[in-house]
Order: sequence, then C-alpha cells, then structure tokens
Amino acid sequence: MTEAGLPAGADPTEQGRPGRFRILDAVLKGTAVILIGSATLILAAAPIAGCVRPAPVPPVVEGIPFEPDSGTLAVRCGRLIDGLADEPRQNVTVWIEHGRVREVGEDLDLPDGTPVLDLSGHTVLPGLIDMHTHLIGEVEDSTFPKEMLKRSADEEVASGRRNAAATLQAGFTTVRDVGVYHAWTDRMLRDEINAGRAVGPRMQVAGYYLTTPGGGGDVLNPAYKESDIPAHLRSGVSRGAEAFRAKAQEAVDKGADVLKIIASGAILAFGGVPGSPEMTPEEIQAVIEVAHAAGRKVAAHAHGAQSIKDAILAGADTIEHASLIDDEGLRLARERGVALAMDMSDDGYIERVGRPAGYPQEFLDKMAAVLPRQRESFTRAYQMGVPLVFATDAGTYPHGENAYEFPIMVGQGMKPLDAIKAATSVAARYMGWEDRVGAVAPGRFGDLIAVSGDPLADIALLRRVDVVVKGGLVFKRPEPAAR
Repeated sequence: MTEAGLPAGADPTEQGRPGRFRILDAVLKGTAVILIGSATLILAAAPIAGCVRPAPVPPVVEGIPFEPDSGTLAVRCGRLIDGLADEPRQNVTVWIEHGRVREVGEDLDLPDGTPVLDLSGHTVLPGLIDMHTHLIGEVEDSTFPKEMLKRSADEEVASGRRNAAATLQAGFTTVRDVGVYHAWTDRMLRDEINAGRAVGPRMQVAGYYLTTPGGGGDVLNPAYKESDIPAHLRSGVSRGAEAFRAKAQEAVDKGADVLKIIASGAILAFGGVPGSPEMTPEEIQAVIEVAHAAGRKVAAHAHGAQSIKDAILAGADTIEHASLIDDEGLRLARERGVALAMDMSDDGYIERVGRPAGYPQEFLDKMAAVLPRQRESFTRAYQMGVPLVFATDAGTYPHGENAYEFPIMVGQGMKPLDAIKAATSVAARYMGWEDRVGAVAPGRFGDLIAVSGDPLADIALLRRVDVVVKGGLVFKRPEPAAR
C-alpha cells in the first residue's frame, strides 16, 4: 500500500474519498510531492530502496495545551548558519528527534516516515536569543500609570502571553526576562510556557528587581503616596548589604533563574540620574555572592561608568545598557570576560513616540543625554573585543520588533555574523545555557528559524522570519504554494 492508501501499482492520480492524499509524483532524490486540496507541499523522505513512506509536514502549533519539546522532524537547509562556525554550510539536513537535535549533515539515514520540512530555498539559523526583555505589562507602563497599582497577577500574565507569542513569532525562541514590578508574574508566565499552556520562548526570569528605595527598579512616583503602592510592586527594594543578601536568597529560593540588580540610576524612572550609582559596591557584592553560590548569573543594570566598574569588579556576568562606559570599564569587561547587553533599538522608538505619548519631560531629557552615547560606546566595545550579547529592552517598545536591533548593531560597525552569534551561541554562553540553545548542534534543543535570502549580506532579513521551530515543533511556516 502507498502512503495515500492506494494499492501498489494503482494510478496515483485516482480520485479517492474527499480529503484523501494523492501521490502526484514518484520519489525524486528522496522527495515526494503531495497534493492537499489545491496546495502543493514538498516532503522529503529518507533514502529507501523500493518504496517511500513520507510523513506529512507537522502542522503549525496553534492550540493549547501541547507537549513542549516533543517534535521529531528533519529540516532540509539550503544554507545553515549554525551559530558556531565562521562559514555557513550548504545543503545539509538537521534531524530533530523528541525535541533535540540528533544529527546535522548530508545524506542522513533518516527513519522511514520522518516528517521533513524542506527549506532548501532558505537560510536556516538557530532560534534567536534576546538577553534583555520585559514580557510582562504593556509598553505604556514605562510611565507607571495608575492602572498598574490595581492590576492583578492574572491580568499581568495575560499581557505576558500576548507579548511572548509575538516574540516567538519574530524568531526569538529564548529570552532572558530581566525584571518585573509585579513580583513573580514572570515566573508564572515561564511555567505556563514550559508546561505547554502558553506559546512563547524559553525564559529565564528574575522574579523582581533588586533595587534601592526610590531607585531605578522601584515604582515610587511623585503622583502617588508611597503607602498606596502595593507591597508586591516593591518586593526587591532593599538597603544595605545584608538586606540585599536576604532578598537575593529569597529570589533564588522562589525560582529566579537570574538575578537583576539596579546598580545605577535609570532613564524611565523618577528622580534617578542614569550616570550616578544607586547601589554600593558592598550591596552589589552581596547579591553576586548569593547568586553564584546558587549557580545563578547576575545581570547588572548600569548606565554610569562608576557603577559599571563596581559591578564588573564584584563579579557581575553581564552589564545591561552600559551607556556611559569609559575606557577603563571597557578594559575591565574585556579582561574579565563580562558581556555588555547594549539595547540600542529602543531609543529610536522612545524618541519617536515618547512626547506624543505623554512621557514625563524628565524621562525625555535623560534619554537625550544618555542614549546617543550608548551607540558610541557599543562601537568602541566592539573594536576593543569586549564580549557583546544581543539585547533590546523589549517592553519599552513593542514586542515582536526585537530584530530591529540587528541593523543597528551592524550599522555601528559589527560584522553580520558576529551580530548573529551575539544572539545565538554567545548569548547562550552568558546565560549558562550553552548546552541547550544558541546553536544548531547535536544535543541542543531543536530550535531554529529560517529566512529567505542571505542575512550575512542583508542583516535586516532577520526582521522577516518565515519559519520558527522550537523543540522540534513548528510554530510558524509559509503557507504552501498554490499549484
């Protein structure tokens, strides 16, 4: 019997009952053409002598719940940028089994019936990683509206589901979510995604900001009394090394994957000065000691040069923003292998929409003073060989537009392949997940994306992702071409 249910030797164009698959062509280099209604799909099959039993291409995951990381399929790549090598590979197949990459190579001996996604006209890459996102809440929350005071955890997570889905559709299969105001809503979203009850990227979460009273991670606002602000919006507010140590341990104990400290002032916060320290070196050190003892990384928000150096010397793993870093800070980061997560795409959006959206003049003034210097710092860091990871601060601008960062990175002098590695293997290493994500390689999760064309020639192509696979499950693919 053929896969369509016809007797061997029967006319393959015979009409069967409605909805029946009809084999239109015999195997040609291990490929069969299947007609489903008026759409034509190209399916590859394992090299088999005599007969072929191709399986249909897996459907796009649309409903929930589903079983994450359960997919088995082979992906035929026209060009593969694997996240590790310095040159793309041509015409290779990626075999994903039960959610993990099993083998990458040419002429793989695939089991009979393995579904094959033919991307021979595409460039395939690892699923992308954004090292600085805020999936919970809406963009306008940057101005701390009154609504935030009364929103429930379930309402916050509902916004996170929408943002997570948009992020995955954009090709970002892993994110580091570095801080929420409503404590532990990020953990709720992470756990829903991990259980297949929501669609989104793999997440590392911080649980809450570790910040000083009135600091860049606090929600104090001149328009509200401090007594009117719920405690769950200020869970990580601390003062003194021992208080920070206790809050850091609480974050670890309750499930934080990464700890986020606010070492210097912030732009989108009242009263703070981005270039000025807010945490002392002793407070920073206390958090880092707790985190590293528990096998957690520390992401240090620091615009100012002194806070950047304080965090590097204390052992922080990444510096977020790093806008005003000086040459001494750059040398320290390079010598100690500390990565900079410099989000440059959000400044254009905030500048464009901030005034009409009613952003406080204080925020706009700080943006104008700080953000242009961040791009200069990025170029100097790259020229000096400082580690750089892909970061966007998505949440201060719309989710799903994460890849707009790539053309800015390249425009500031970064080679396209280095920009891609910053969002794949380099990012994976700095989040401690180099055995899971960041490369199309055996043993890692079957997370990959595909674009039409060559992103090494035009990095902006990564803004238009055609295919998203996470854990071997297809979450996005082009519609089959009509005959």
